[in-house]
Amino acid sequence: QLQLVESGGGLVQPGGSLRLSCAASGFNLNYRTIGWFRQAPGKEREGVACIWSLDGSTYYKDSVKGRFTVSRDNDKNAVYLQMNTLTPEDTADYYCAADVRTGCAEADYWGQGTRVTVSS
Repeated sequence: QLQLVESGGGLVQPGGSLRLSCAASGFNLNYRTIGWFRQAPGKEREGVACIWSLDGSTYYKDSVKGRFTVSRDNDKNAVYLQMNTLTPEDTADYYCAADVRTGCAEADYWGQGTRVTVSS
């Protein structure tokens, strides 16, 4: 059974940082294309960052470029999203997903989500 579990969300002040983690069971994350998505209240779900399995190339949404970094840890079978210089506009439920489709637009396997709130 393939499962993805996110953690690391919480409340942070503007300008602060958080690191989200995605742990896998039932498959090796390092052989899959993994993405981070988010959905804010009243808004559509959007792709934030994706890392491809074949060459390790990455994609970032324009608004997070230079602030967010997606990475893998082979020993822990985990994927991370380091988020720096957070703003209130980053407030959302964040999901990790596997087997991401072209353009970091959708995926086939999803975690349960973790909530990020950026507020003073």
